[in-house]
Amino acid sequence: MKEKAKIVVVGSSNIDMVVKTERIPRAGETVLGGEFVMVPGGKGANQAVCAAKLGADVRLVARIGNDVFGEMSLANFHKAGVDTTFVVKDNQHASGVALIAVDRNGENAIVVAPGANTALSPEDVNRAEEAISAADAVVLQLEIPQETVVRAVELARSHGVKVVLNPAPIRQFPNQILQYVDVLTPNQHEAASLIGAEGEGNNLDAQEAAKALLEMGVAAVVITLGADGAYVATHERAERVDAVKVQAVDTTAAGDAFTASLACALAEKKDLFEAARFAAKVAGISVTRMGAQSSMPTRHEVDSYTFGN
Repeated sequence: MKEKAKIVVVGSSNIDMVVKTERIPRAGETVLGGEFVMVPGGKGANQAVCAAKLGADVRLVARIGNDVFGEMSLANFHKAGVDTTFVVKDNQHASGVALIAVDRNGENAIVVAPGANTALSPEDVNRAEEAISAADAVVLQLEIPQETVVRAVELARSHGVKVVLNPAPIRQFPNQILQYVDVLTPNQHEAASLIGAEGEGNNLDAQEAAKALLEMGVAAVVITLGADGAYVATHERAERVDAVKVQAVDTTAAGDAFTASLACALAEKKDLFEAARFAAKVAGISVTRMGAQSSMPTRHEVDSYTFGN
């Protein structure tokens, strides 16, 4: 039997409160929404659940509140097969919560109250060192304290473990950490911010942005471009990977699906470009469904899914 890929995800866990609406409200405006769902989310948790549903052996390092939202998250982790040995119930902080509006085109606007995620510490990461040392890849995002991200990168690198960093939500962090990152997975807005480009990233030249990020020290970069796919680059090769054609319902966790499935494919020894094509397929399936973790497909669904033309 083929050995499972071993993934450690260090990151956030939230409960997502999602409202469907015709359009995202402008500042100071109230709009009437439609369907409401409350589902487990958080970038770290989303990525952990996605990787587990794809068949990886996943351990999550995270903090949740000792409350009903935390219990909801734990139940979902167990259902998906995520190992929660290193998920701490925090008695001092409430579980993180995300308020999400999704418009008729599947685009979203999100506000996060991070709660217990702000208390995830380097010491929490240290407790998972044995699991990290045995992993094929460590997956990180920026919804947790900067020093915790740095410690996780340091530990992974000290054990020769691949580091996949999803720099979202974008915020200040030490650029020198990029030299220890094996694969960086920004969207175009995050890439623009990292390289100090003007504007919001909608007109980003992905080729130039990838070149700049490689020069900053990262070993490989995959810039996700929504419906335009992704731009994949190393120091030796670059290639655009097409998005799959689907009717988007909710894009909330598409980036998380992409990063997690990319890490899984790399842990399964696929090359970066093959891994990116697999990740595009997983992300494409995820946007056809409402919610974050609830939208993540199983490996069987990915292998058997047929996309329209």
